[in-house]
Amino acid sequence: MSHVITIVSGKGGVGKTTSAVNLGAAMKKFGKDVVVLDANLTTPNVGLHLGAPIVPTSLNQVLSGKASIHEAIYEHESGMKIVPSSLSVKELKRLNEGKLKHVAKQLRKMSDIVLYDAAAGLGDEAMAAVEAADEVVLVTNPEIPAVTDALKASKVIEDMGKPIKGLVVTRVRNNKTEMPVKNIQDMLELPLLGVIPEDHRVQAALVEKDAVMHTHPNAKVSRAYRKLAAKMIGKEDYKEEVGLLSRLFGW
Repeated sequence: MSHVITIVSGKGGVGKTTSAVNLGAAMKKFGKDVVVLDANLTTPNVGLHLGAPIVPTSLNQVLSGKASIHEAIYEHESGMKIVPSSLSVKELKRLNEGKLKHVAKQLRKMSDIVLYDAAAGLGDEAMAAVEAADEVVLVTNPEIPAVTDALKASKVIEDMGKPIKGLVVTRVRNNKTEMPVKNIQDMLELPLLGVIPEDHRVQAALVEKDAVMHTHPNAKVSRAYRKLAAKMIGKEDYKEEVGLLSRLFGW
C-alpha cells in the first residue's frame, strides 16, 4: 500500500523543500518508487530545485480540471518522479486545493511513497496538503522563531487528527547561538527523525539544479538525508559507510 507523507514547516526558509527533494532522492536510492509533489501552489520550488521550473503540464492544470495527474508527472534522470506546480501567477486563479486529497489517492496507485511539499505556514493551501496525508513530517531550524512557529503548526495538525511522524531539524551548525536540538524536541514533544547539518553544498546543488544527494553524495548533509530516509522507510539497521577521505575532509 502506498504511503502519503506531507512535509510541513511553521515558516518559510527552513529547508522544507530541500528536505522533500532529498528525502525523495534518498528513498529512491533505497529502491522505493517515489513521487515528490509540489503542493506549494503559490510559491513552488520543487521544479526549481530539480531543473524543471517550467513544464508543459503542471499540478495547477490538474487542480483546475484541465489535465490528468498522469500528464503532470515527470521523471528525473535519477528515476525519482516529480509533479511540479506552475510559476505563472495567472494559473493561481480558480485553483481548488481541496483536490490535493483526490490527487493523493490517484498517486497511491503509481508509487510506493508520495511526498507532498506543502506551503509554509498554516494557510488553507498548507492545510489541504496536510489533509491529503497519511502522516506528517515537521521541519524546523534551531532558531526560536522557527521553533515557535513549528509548535503552532504541530498543534493545528494534531487538532486536525493527523499523526505527526516526527521532527526534522535542519541547518544545524552546532554553535552556541542556536537552540539545542534536545530543547527543540522537548518543546515540540515530537520524535526526532533526523538532524541535518548546515552545508554550503546545498546551495551548490541548487545552482546545479539537482538534489545535493546526487551532486555531492558523500557530503555530511547527504549522509544525514540517507540516514533520515532509512529511518522513515523502516531500515533501522542501516549504517552509512564512510571512507577515509570522507572522514578527513567531510566529503
